[in-house]
Amino acid sequence: MRVSAAPCPVCDRDAGRLFASVDGCDYYRCRLCEATFLARDQLPSAQQELEEYRLHRNDPDDPAYRGFLGQMAEPLLARLAPGAAGLDYGCGPGPALAALMRAGDHHVALYDPCFHPNPEALERTYDFITCTEVVEHFHHPAREFRKLDALLKPGGWLAIQTTFQTDDARFARWNYRRDPTHVVFYRPHTFRHIAQCHGWHPLFPDCNVVLLLKPAADPLA
Repeated sequence: MRVSAAPCPVCDRDAGRLFASVDGCDYYRCRLCEATFLARDQLPSAQQELEEYRLHRNDPDDPAYRGFLGQMAEPLLARLAPGAAGLDYGCGPGPALAALMRAGDHHVALYDPCFHPNPEALERTYDFITCTEVVEHFHHPAREFRKLDALLKPGGWLAIQTTFQTDDARFARWNYRRDPTHVVFYRPHTFRHIAQCHGWHPLFPDCNVVLLLKPAADPLA
């Protein structure tokens, strides 16, 4: 049953208001963090997600795909110390982003709940974490961001690439929305709000990329 309000899964506040109903799907907009999210009772099942993921064709050897990933990889590589240890969180079946980071002489562990369910990768901390085309799939974003914060060392970077939602007038026709596994959409303000909640510093080196710096620990603390 459609309701006019819903808790926001991104900022954990009771601030979501019905934004649009499209193709039988109800979307809410948070008045605080400006995230747009699918109604909780309409989220896809794990099996539905896996079936959709298997249709994706992201070839790690495709130059165009590697160029797409470079929008995030290049500004991140420019900010990392030599030999940094990272985690490709939600790497998918063909971890092309990890290959780019390894080519820059960095160490990268893999984790993906469907394709690389490696719990050991979640038992250490990292200098950087990458999430490429991942955060829009989160059913519990606030929980996931808390997990990523715990996995990130002080002074580390969380690098996110997702298509920002900016044009409300085109939302119903937006191709990115049509992927049934895309259940939450972010604006730059959303990431600024997330950063403020965790004490991170946000940078936007590209139109659909955000780099979030976790401040280094105070040596006097």
